[in-house]
Amino acid sequence: MRGTALAVTLLLLVSLLPLAAAQEVKGPAAERVIFRGLGSQDIAEQEIRAGNIDLFFYNLKSEAARALRARGDLTLIEVPSSTVSIVLNPAPAPAGELNPFSIREVRYAMQYVIDREAVATRFYGGLAMPMYTHVSPTDLDYLTVRDVIVSRNIRYDPEYAKEIVSNAMRKVGAELRDGVWHYNGRPVTVRVIIRPEDERREIGLAFASELRRLGFNVEEILLEFGPAIQRVYSTDPRAFAWHAYTEGWARGGIERYDSTGINQFCAPWLGNMPGWREVGFWQYENPELDTLGQRIFRGEFRDLAERNELYRRMTALCLDESVRVWVVTVINAFPASKSVRNLITDLVAGVRSPFSLREAYVEGRDTLRVGHLWVDTERTTWNPVGGFGDVYSVDIWRYVVDPGLARDPVSGKTIPFRSSFSVETAGPTGSLQVPADAVIWDASTGSWRRVSPGTTARSKVTFDMSLYIGKPWHHGRPITWADVLYPIYQAFEISYNPDKNRIETAIAVTSRPYLETVKGIRIVGDRYLEVYVDYWHFEQDKIAEYAAIGFPSMPWEVLAAMDELVFARRRAAYSDTSAMRFNVPWLNLVKELHGRMLVEVLRDFSERGFVPRGVFELDGRSIVTPEEAKSRYEAAIRWFSERRHLVISNGPFVLERFDGAAQTAELRAFRDQAYPFSKGSFSGLARRVELPTASAGRLQVVIGSASSLSVRVTGPEGVTADAFLYDRSTGTTVKAVRDVRVTGGLLTVELTPQETSALRRGLLTLEVVLRDEQNLGVVRPFAFSVEVLPAGAQTAVTTATPTTQTTTPTVTGEAPQGAFTQTALLVAMVAVAVIAVVSVALLRSRRKR
Repeated sequence: MRGTALAVTLLLLVSLLPLAAAQEVKGPAAERVIFRGLGSQDIAEQEIRAGNIDLFFYNLKSEAARALRARGDLTLIEVPSSTVSIVLNPAPAPAGELNPFSIREVRYAMQYVIDREAVATRFYGGLAMPMYTHVSPTDLDYLTVRDVIVSRNIRYDPEYAKEIVSNAMRKVGAELRDGVWHYNGRPVTVRVIIRPEDERREIGLAFASELRRLGFNVEEILLEFGPAIQRVYSTDPRAFAWHAYTEGWARGGIERYDSTGINQFCAPWLGNMPGWREVGFWQYENPELDTLGQRIFRGEFRDLAERNELYRRMTALCLDESVRVWVVTVINAFPASKSVRNLITDLVAGVRSPFSLREAYVEGRDTLRVGHLWVDTERTTWNPVGGFGDVYSVDIWRYVVDPGLARDPVSGKTIPFRSSFSVETAGPTGSLQVPADAVIWDASTGSWRRVSPGTTARSKVTFDMSLYIGKPWHHGRPITWADVLYPIYQAFEISYNPDKNRIETAIAVTSRPYLETVKGIRIVGDRYLEVYVDYWHFEQDKIAEYAAIGFPSMPWEVLAAMDELVFARRRAAYSDTSAMRFNVPWLNLVKELHGRMLVEVLRDFSERGFVPRGVFELDGRSIVTPEEAKSRYEAAIRWFSERRHLVISNGPFVLERFDGAAQTAELRAFRDQAYPFSKGSFSGLARRVELPTASAGRLQVVIGSASSLSVRVTGPEGVTADAFLYDRSTGTTVKAVRDVRVTGGLLTVELTPQETSALRRGLLTLEVVLRDEQNLGVVRPFAFSVEVLPAGAQTAVTTATPTTQTTTPTVTGEAPQGAFTQTALLVAMVAVAVIAVVSVALLRSRRKR
């Protein structure tokens, strides 16, 4: 088993290696990429037609997408790449006042005032799918939690919601006067923050209208991205600057056996629930959610069955709490000119694949012009410790940095990108001895210390760092082991040095649960990094992804200067909440003023011959000399003098220029001959994948008679189906058929006379979920109406299509139009976007949009 996994790893590594002999042009296909913020989705199509941009990195509104699909003269990439939720503020109000969302029953009632079907069809014109938990209907975990969802019978039922709210409000002493709830003689008011840029405007206004019908006084506040994010995520919930907010989340790719999303959207410990783990703020707390979430996150289960049971329990509890109410998964439509060649897209993320622009170009031009909604906002912050929290910065950064690992966009499995790996594990119940010469950073002594005798770990991952070590940074200096050690040191130091974690508390407390599982690291020779973790998973590639600490994204000297500015000089902060708390700037490497502060630090370091104490000392010797450090400082200073920013990395493009005021960013190809990838290195990664589909004729059952429901399945061999016949009005399941291997293209659900005798006339729903977990990281759900006929009736034979068909398409290169209905799709590898160096947990989270 282990040998097979290693062979696959090596094979995948070979497929990613540059074709150096045949391809001499290092770096990407295009010489330059110009990003430009348009400020509106509404002008994207005309900007493409006018030749001002070649493609648009933000989705079109649904009406425009449908019209463009009908015309067919532009490429339209349609993928389920974003989700919408409404977050509720559960903080208790001051004495004598009432926040209705502090009452769990009132929050739960909100599940029944959102007409998800209407949102999907009316607001999004069918380009969305109803969503009831953090799990999208196309996720593998949809089957894990489907029974939890169906058993709740969540539906649009405002009268039922009114009953729940009325009982809860009267129980706490509120009174309904003239249709408005009052508490201590004053009307109960809620502030709803609504994003006006897209369909969330209509969602927010509809939600506000439902709140009024329930008897609340509602203040609607329409705010665009920056002001909205500031008001919701950077304020103490007890300040009540908001009570509800229409959130939007960009999905970074396939999530196979989710461990981060459920924590991000349900568990307080990860810092994405109201209070945000910031010192001084009121905090939403739920120890049971934290315990369940950390068990899932840290692989504390024996097998898939136990993991799924933990996941179901946590999802059920998260629904009970209803701090977030999920609305839809949106089929985003990204338009591009047909002149764009080799545009590699991802099955879920679309053009937000790290590979999209590596091979993309326009014939006859060396420049690719990319439009976005924004390039810079009040909340766009380029720093790899506490920034990169929005899609606008990340969508550019992913072409400036190379990740160590990648995710296959079809299966969702972790594969090598710039680092191959091998996994050795004794899990789930055994342990490995951590070698005596492995080290861990000790913040109390300020040094790397050898692990304690008898230290064990459940797994060991060995990363081959040869495509990093000795290869160039953008400023010309070689990547060294010092660049690997510094971000590991930085993570432990912020989390465990009391002077530092008092400053960056939110980063520290959300990082510790992960860092507690890192038992030691060891550099072997000049090529390998061993990481020992107390983590196990039934898929070994997930262990490698978990252990991915130390892949360098920025030179150590820039990180050291940032640490000096934040912790020693106290002139900036890594996180937004710390910046606000200490009244200092939120450190942003693309801002010239911030760069000047860092250059001041770098000059001081250079003049003093400064080498960070203890950080580079292993086995009594330093791996960085004062001369080497000085050359690094000088190179970074020269970089800033030429570009007026300090974003230095190692990927296919250099950030040549960033002008926030003008909403532009310019990338230039990195052509250094030592860069490990060449033009064309990734062109061969696109491959055709046929996704399974389901269709059926008219489906009928007769009460008291044996009945068969037949569904035609087309697609690749080896598809497994799960079928559920249920009553949508009650949430009652009539029959469930699981794990059926589809043969001959036909799936049949048989009902006995005893089973049909229990039915009553009307309509049932047959949901068929197609999957291939080994090769496909998404599921394909289809829903059909089933007529229940009276005893003795004759069934009819006609042709019909699904009442609901959920698809997860994408377009790569020259694929035809109408991708929403395609079943044969071209896809390409998607990298794991390794961004922050402190909290590995946050690397895998969805981004605010």
